[in-house]
Amino acid sequence: MRSGRIILALILVIGSLGVLTTGTIMYSRFLYLGVLLAVGSWLWMRWAVRGLRVTRNARVQRANVGDVFEEKFEVTNNSRVMVPWVEIINQSLIPFAAGSRLFTYLNGRQKQTYLARTWLTNRGGFLLGPTRISTGDPFGFFSTSKEIESTQTLVVFPVIFEINSFLFPPGLLPGGQVIRRKSSDITPHAAGVREYVHGDAMKRIHWPTSARRNQLMVKEFEQDPQAEIWLYLDSQKDVHTAKPHQVEEIPVEVLMFKKKPKFKMPPSTLEYSISITASLAHYFVGQRRAVGYVSAGQTFTVLSAEHSERQETKILETLAFVEANGGISIAALVAVQSSQLPQGSSVILVSPTVRPDLIHAVEDLQRRFLRPMVVLLDAETFGGARGTDKLISSLRERRVPVVVIKCDSDLTQALSVVPTTINTQDMRQWKTPVLSH
Repeated sequence: MRSGRIILALILVIGSLGVLTTGTIMYSRFLYLGVLLAVGSWLWMRWAVRGLRVTRNARVQRANVGDVFEEKFEVTNNSRVMVPWVEIINQSLIPFAAGSRLFTYLNGRQKQTYLARTWLTNRGGFLLGPTRISTGDPFGFFSTSKEIESTQTLVVFPVIFEINSFLFPPGLLPGGQVIRRKSSDITPHAAGVREYVHGDAMKRIHWPTSARRNQLMVKEFEQDPQAEIWLYLDSQKDVHTAKPHQVEEIPVEVLMFKKKPKFKMPPSTLEYSISITASLAHYFVGQRRAVGYVSAGQTFTVLSAEHSERQETKILETLAFVEANGGISIAALVAVQSSQLPQGSSVILVSPTVRPDLIHAVEDLQRRFLRPMVVLLDAETFGGARGTDKLISSLRERRVPVVVIKCDSDLTQALSVVPTTINTQDMRQWKTPVLSH
């Protein structure tokens, strides 16, 4: 581009000097040629760039860390003139974002499509754009570009590790395996049908029975006999730590022709805690348990316990944006919110703390007739402070189930093992089964 402008400048300078000094027709032609090239090239460039369009389409707008995100780019030349070169620059903030491409020739009324694959290494929300498109004239005198704003957003969920079996949370709501009490909510436990009353939801109408009796009949449900599962994520700023690390960029040819790379968790207690919480939510929703979520990072967040897959999506979307910048300890978090939990509910605390706040939280839960369990990250293995062993001993004395997670642990294996801190006497006391491995 620079050499083309130098040549054009030389033509104009030589033509101008020749006309001024000698006045011969040859120099006049030089000058006219330079002006014609400059004006023609500029007009060509402006006409071409107006007709260029780039569209981006993604099959999904939700993905997990470690997935390969596919996006289809379509470059269209709507003008009648040929474009000698087109450069597409993907300005998305997704780490290692693919999609930038250079085409050396694009005819009028022609389009080019290509597939971009990006290995997702960071959770969060990312705009799919903006996209910068650049082009120039055939002689390389001028170039221009324009930005196309993003219209879609990609939300990247944390990594989910498949859990084969986890300690079945102890405690049932009063009434044993069946609670003979009607519920206004829809639960998996149907009790019968009754006549329709004004105000009943249409989705509760049982149409086969209504057809047989020639009147509207609605379904009744009993309360879910299983206790709720509550996941408490410790997002206090002072308790989290991380080792320095750097994610290596994966070559494009690996993503195009080979299986997706194996993702390695960054050595961060926050990222481990978030992935553990996401994996537990996925596991218990799959077990048809009512799962709730509480954390106090940049905002205080409480998601009421629900059974549906929609609840899992809500938890994952929340976890995608969690940051360790909270000022509330795990004990304060439990004290603020645990009074709202039904008695007999199970509470899983996910924390890397080495402070006695964790013990205070456990004791608070036990006083409220709730069933605490702890997933404790060994902060020392992540480059943090010592003290995890002392907390484990204190939890064992209180007969609290605890799973210890170290840096570089296989989370599928670590979370699928029933904690050894639970003995037969504790299980008999809880009267709750343990899932087999």
